[in-house]
Amino acid sequence: REVNIVELLKDLGFVASFKGSKGYIKLDHPDLILEFLVPEKGRGTDKPYPLPKLGINAVALRFLNFLSSNTIRVKVENFYLILPHPANFALHKLIIFQRRIKKEKAIKDRKAAIEILNALINKGDSRIIRNVFNSVLLKWQKKIIRGLETLKEKKILEVIK
Repeated sequence: REVNIVELLKDLGFVASFKGSKGYIKLDHPDLILEFLVPEKGRGTDKPYPLPKLGINAVALRFLNFLSSNTIRVKVENFYLILPHPANFALHKLIIFQRRIKKEKAIKDRKAAIEILNALINKGDSRIIRNVFNSVLLKWQKKIIRGLETLKEKKILEVIK
């Protein structure tokens, strides 16, 4: 059964826009932006991933399964959002910032990762960071460590080692 997501959400005030020249569809609302993601597999591509049964094109995102494997539920006004756990989100950012072509995006990812991890440490959640770190592939662990060493983030390195 096909559902046109864009048409369905239009009545709720969402407006479809295309991200970049690639044809990724996102829905804008005064209070929320919806982007559609699918796991990136293999060598990856910068082309949109068509989801014809939903009437949209999605963005393929590397390591998406890592983000969705550990989530939190957050109430925003009258509805709940399922979000990646902050530890997963931050460690994901440490992996991908090293893959970024655009320097400004890499800087933004690095900054977000470090701020979130330091906030978790200050809150007493070092164990959660360590557990999430230990749950990832050794190859990913090496990327995370390399990123933290590059940034000279000794406090965070002590938590994960």
